Amino acid sequence: QVQLVESGGGLVQTGGSLRLSCAASGRSFVGVAMAWFRQAPGLERESVATINWGSSNPRYADSVKGRFTITRDNAKNTVYLQMNSLKPEDTGVYYCAARPSPVGAYTLWGQGTQVTVSS
Repeated sequence: QVQLVESGGGLVQTGGSLRLSCAASGRSFVGVAMAWFRQAPGLERESVATINWGSSNPRYADSVKGRFTITRDNAKNTVYLQMNSLKPEDTGVYYCAARPSPVGAYTLWGQGTQVTVSS
């Protein structure tokens, strides 16, 4: 059974940091692009950061550039999201996702982890 399991969410004050982890299992993730999405209450899910298998050319939403860093450890089938200088608008449920096909949609999803940034 393919699983993506997120961890590391929590409550933090404005300006603080959190590191999210996503452990993948159940299939090979060789060549698979990974991403972090988030969904705030009342809003649509949005892409936060993406990273390909070789960790080249990570991409970020404009709202998190310079504050968030996505990395992956392929030996551990784990992807991380380091979040610094957090703002209240970063609050939401953060989801890990995988895209098994070279192009197209992210079709594998974790259950999400809550991040709350207090002002």
